[in-house]
Amino acid sequence: MGSRAGGLRFRTRPDRRAFASETLQTVAMSDQEQTEIRLEYAKLKQDHTDFDAAINAMIATGCDPLQIQRMKKKKLVLKDRMKALEDRIIPDIIA
Repeated sequence: MGSRAGGLRFRTRPDRRAFASETLQTVAMSDQEQTEIRLEYAKLKQDHTDFDAAINAMIATGCDPLQIQRMKKKKLVLKDRMKALEDRIIPDIIA
């Protein structure tokens, strides 16, 4: 996999064909799959907005801080899931 120079091992560049096939797999996502991902993303975004409104209402009413923290954690999980879906639709390709 690599070459040795002075006792050190250097990695060679990855095979471009392997990278190309990986890129093609990403691009080959069907329209139906993209539609399903976009629908799930829209649902999660609405849930995220709802959690935000609920958290603000809980803060305004002086709710238990532990409950507020739990809601914030759930909101963060939704945001992470949204980011993962974005990454599936729009892959980060380094040119």
